Amino acid sequence: MKKNISGGLVHELPADLVSALTKTKEITSLWEDLTPIARNEFICWVENAKQAKTRIRRIKRTVEELLEGRKRPCCWAGCIHRTDKKPSKWQQDVLIDKKPRT
Repeated sequence: MKKNISGGLVHELPADLVSALTKTKEITSLWEDLTPIARNEFICWVENAKQAKTRIRRIKRTVEELLEGRKRPCCWAGCIHRTDKKPSKWQQDVLIDKKPRT
């Protein structure tokens, strides 16, 4: 199975995600059919997990969402690490500045 698969715009693919994405040719093909921006969103979502169990769950969900035909992670505000676009106000307030909800 091909182990050298495409990453995202900003993020490189971590080994645990590569392992999940290369389990079958179908999953690898679905991943490769995504745009670099979409791949970046999934990678950032996985990398942003604070706990190992959350990371494992997100990797599993990435594969499930690809098989469901989704192109972006469900309920993810987007990668704040991209330099080609300015973060939205919500991303700036919540993800970058860590302002509490009011």
